[in-house]
Amino acid sequence: MIIAQNIQKSFGPLKVLKGINLEVKKGEIISIVGASGAGKSTLLHIIGTLDKADSGTVELNGIKVRELSERKLSDFRNRQIGFVFQFHHLLPEFTALENVCIPAFIAKSGKNEAIKKALDLLDFMNLRERAGHKPSELSGGEQQRVAVARALVNNPSVILADEPSGNLDSASAVELHKLFFRLRDTFRQTYIIVTHNLDLADMADRKLTMKDGLIDLKPGM
Repeated sequence: MIIAQNIQKSFGPLKVLKGINLEVKKGEIISIVGASGAGKSTLLHIIGTLDKADSGTVELNGIKVRELSERKLSDFRNRQIGFVFQFHHLLPEFTALENVCIPAFIAKSGKNEAIKKALDLLDFMNLRERAGHKPSELSGGEQQRVAVARALVNNPSVILADEPSGNLDSASAVELHKLFFRLRDTFRQTYIIVTHNLDLADMADRKLTMKDGLIDLKPGM
């Protein structure tokens, strides 16, 4: 599903990624842990095509993303990759339903189709009755579940999550962690989750540790 080979990235004189190699199978949940500054988020952004590596290749679902034009890359990202961030980035003037629908509208899905899919996802998240509420009327955990529904609305093959529970209280964090696994079992997406939460990291099928711009290849990792 995901193949990253010799990914290198520098910001000025600072070399953040020093030759990352990573393969992730379809339907697998991978967690990536490590100290701040180890390059976790940078790697996630490169895999998600939000940033470009200085060298190396990324292949998602058989597509070499470096070979895509900017227009095709944008369309590929919208349809094939879902993003969940620490801060949900919901648009405050829109309802939960409208926020979930936005990626589908960008993908030019029909309005009725987009609304049905969004409502189905909100129902799965136990948020159907909150569909007409704006973000300010939702709890932090509810807002993050809306953000997860938004990430799923186009049926992406890959979900990338960057500190998804970092802004939640412990109870909401536990619920979000369980949700990822229910989603994987239901929709069979592939997940890469960057986190400092070791409880979440340990739940994954594989836990990888990054250190000084490389994946730490200890026995059993």
